[in-house]
Amino acid sequence: MVVLATKLYVDGDARERALDSLRSLVGNEIGDLEVEFDVGVRHDEFPSVTIDGEDAVVARNVLREEWGEIVPDLEEGETYVGTLESWDEDGFVLDAGQPVRIPADELGLGPGTPIQIRERYGLVQHLPMRFVYAEGGSRLADEERDRLYDWTRGNGRLNVNSATRAEVRATLNRAGHARDYVTVERLGLLEQSVVTTEGTDPPGLLASVGEYLPAELRCVVP
Repeated sequence: MVVLATKLYVDGDARERALDSLRSLVGNEIGDLEVEFDVGVRHDEFPSVTIDGEDAVVARNVLREEWGEIVPDLEEGETYVGTLESWDEDGFVLDAGQPVRIPADELGLGPGTPIQIRERYGLVQHLPMRFVYAEGGSRLADEERDRLYDWTRGNGRLNVNSATRAEVRATLNRAGHARDYVTVERLGLLEQSVVTTEGTDPPGLLASVGEYLPAELRCVVP
């Protein structure tokens, strides 16, 4: 079994749509292998994928690479994925199956308080983020810092939580913004990043589509 490092925290019909989306994504990734799989959700909202078959080991490795994995024990100096759960003046707290605090001086994302950094990089709650574990205080992984810095060098982004990639794309198109974005990048199961075209104002896009998306929306302005 692989416990994926993304969360399914919506209820009702939205939960069923998200589960269907996850099953399709998992099928796309390992469907060509000789395996059978079943998707469930743990009590802490992390999805689990049970895999059986000749290619089970390969399939598990594919899912770990694509999503990251929630494991029972964290080892010093190793890189893992956790979801952004909370933030304060002292740092971020990620959920990696257990709370992992990233102190402010280990974020490595430039000047400002953790709250200001969250605003600057458009970090929505539950965003999967890579970190290097240390018992005395973990740090964001270098590849995570690079990813976030790259966000500020592009045309701009609108980050969304509580919606699948298909739901975000459909909302943008219905609202008349089909030409205002390059792609919708999947960050997690329910966390997406709308990469805007040159000349599109991310705050203006937020104001236009915000009423149609029952989600947290954050802008990245280059």
